[in-house]
Amino acid sequence: MNVLDVILVAILLYYVYQLLKGTVAINIFLGIAILYLIWRLTEYLNMRLLYTIFGGFMKVGIIALIVVFQPEIRKFLLMVGSTNIKQRRKNFLSRLKIFKNESTSLTNVEAVVKACTKMGSTKTGALIVFERHNNIDYLVTIGDETEIKVSEVILESIFFKNSPLHDGAIIITNNVIRGTRVILPVNMGKTIPNHFGLRHRAAIGITEKTDALALVVSEETGQISFIKNGDFCDYTDTADLIQKIRSYLEK
Repeated sequence: MNVLDVILVAILLYYVYQLLKGTVAINIFLGIAILYLIWRLTEYLNMRLLYTIFGGFMKVGIIALIVVFQPEIRKFLLMVGSTNIKQRRKNFLSRLKIFKNESTSLTNVEAVVKACTKMGSTKTGALIVFERHNNIDYLVTIGDETEIKVSEVILESIFFKNSPLHDGAIIITNNVIRGTRVILPVNMGKTIPNHFGLRHRAAIGITEKTDALALVVSEETGQISFIKNGDFCDYTDTADLIQKIRSYLEK
């Protein structure tokens, strides 16, 4: 049982690391871990005064954790309770290359990025969300539910300025556009450049609350922004952008 206990703790720590990796929260988590180790050290060295002081922090630590890590706790619970098991199975089987036909469901990221590049050249605004492990069916039902295979032409048609579907976001699962005109939660608390608007704030909001990825084409500048975990991700060119999106979708 001791071996099983260690394995389960290792798995839990792995998921916590995956959740916090690349975010500011990882530094806060490390700071709390260091404080805890110091607290245990003061107990071992029988330093009663310091032990009492650090013990006071530890007693209210659970409340502090809930306040500080509220977005991460929400995302973790979504990850644990996700019902999107089919997608995980497909990713697992495609990695093992057991069923070749499973690979046809992988998102055509190249077509998405090419469409975004063309829309950027004409300053056509767009907001594209890639669903990963967290199930976001509740958002799909807010907009117009669809079952359209991803292609460059389809994406350009949806976000064409005179199209009835261009407002809101689209949600892509595997290689299927499952929803259009989707209203996303907007983050109004984060400081972003003035030339970024509600599309960018919506992308930040959905990627903070879930593990989804988002691409935004600015209507003001034509710039393509890639957002993950509520943060803007840097990329060098379209090839680098495609590679990064694919690597995150395959995780």
